[in-house]
Formats: sequence, C-alpha cells, structure tokens
Amino acid sequence: MLDYDTEATVYDATRGGVPRAEAAAQAVLGLVPGRARTLLDIGCGTGIVTARLARPGLRVLGADASYGMARKAAERVGAGGAVVLADVRRLPLCDASVDAVSAVWLLHLVRDAAEVVAEAARVLRPGGVFITTVDKDDAHDVGSDIDAVLAPHRTPEAFDRTDLIEAYAAEHGLVPVADAYFTGHGQGRSPLRTAAALLKGRYASRIAADGAAAKAIAAALAALPAPDAPRPDPRYRLLALHKITQMTADG
Repeated sequence: MLDYDTEATVYDATRGGVPRAEAAAQAVLGLVPGRARTLLDIGCGTGIVTARLARPGLRVLGADASYGMARKAAERVGAGGAVVLADVRRLPLCDASVDAVSAVWLLHLVRDAAEVVAEAARVLRPGGVFITTVDKDDAHDVGSDIDAVLAPHRTPEAFDRTDLIEAYAAEHGLVPVADAYFTGHGQGRSPLRTAAALLKGRYASRIAADGAAAKAIAAALAALPAPDAPRPDPRYRLLALHKITQMTADG
C-alpha cells in the first residue's frame, strides 16, 4: 500500500502528468450537467484533475484522506475552490449539498466501495450526478505480451466492477445514464517497468504473486522483446449515475 503523504511530490510524474489529467477532466466535464453549480471531487489526490474541472459557473471542491495529497491539491485549486482533508466515506458535508460528485481512479482502491458510493449519494442533490471510473485495472489489459504473462496470475476480485458499482448505486437512488472513455496518456507499461513495480509490491492490477512467484513473473517480463518499450496506453471508462428525484415506495 502506498504512503500517499510521501508520494504526493512525485505522484503525478509517474502517472502520465498533465496529458492524462486533462483527458480525465475533459471526460468528466462532458458528463456534468450544464446546470450544475457545485462539483465535489473525492479522492482528489494532488488535485491535478480537480483543478482542471473548473468552468464558468461551476465551483469545484476536493476531498482526500492524505494530508500530503490534500495540501498539494489545495495549492492547485486555489481560491476559486476548496479542498478538505476527509475520509471519503465520512464527508464533512450536509445531505444534498452538491450538484455533482466525481471519483477518478478511486474505487478500484477501496474495498468498501459501497460506503463511498453511499456517501456520494448522500451529499448529492436530487437530480445530481455521480461520475466515477470503473473497471480501472481491466483497462490496463490492452492485449499486449505483458498481459499474456500476467494473465494466469490475475485475481478475479475488483472493487470497482461496473455491475458492483451499479448495484451499490441502485440502493441509494442512483441510476446509470451515460458513460465516457478517455486515454490514460503515459500509462502504457513496459515489461521492465511492470517487473520493477511487481517486485516492489506496487503493481495494482490484481496480481496474486509475491516472493519467488513475483520474481519468476518479473524474469518472464524482462525476457520479452523490447523490454524498455511502453505498450499501448489504457482507455479508462467513466460511468455517470443520476440521483433520481424521488425514491419509490419499495426503495
């Protein structure tokens, strides 16, 4: 598990930087209704995406549980918005207080994703929208030779599987209405980069291997052709869920 406080200063450089952030922000904004006046970006990290969600008439807020990340995000968002240090499962906001909630590259990390979805629904106004990445780790399977080496070691567990998120959302009056895709610029992995991450325990795409098994996989990756060459960038999926204005008698 990463120490996000210490990672804050180098986090963006290792994850596609500005090009990936701009692609993500534009995709999110494409799903935010024009009438929205407030957007809360949960798990906002360094704010590299959050700061790019601003548009005329839309106030952007951020929340993150890491002090290091939230501090950097606050610097980026500036006076036009605000960033709070908060557990995204226990947000310091009133019920029905924002028009949109976004969660980019968050739910795949959270075992109790159901609680995060419930909290997003709580702070959303009726008619608001929750926008989140889903199936994040699956997006990294681009059909490359790296994926062929890793395939036998992948676990079936994924906290952000679309069917799970839609089921959690339905319990709180959120229904899927749209989706969008964007490119993870700079996220195409080379065999050697993947091997190094695996050996350090920093490869997040559901690989069940450590010790001798991890070393064997790393060796197989290092033996692939062009081991320094990045494979294709992933394409991430965003799912937009609308908060219905009135729950039925059954739910």
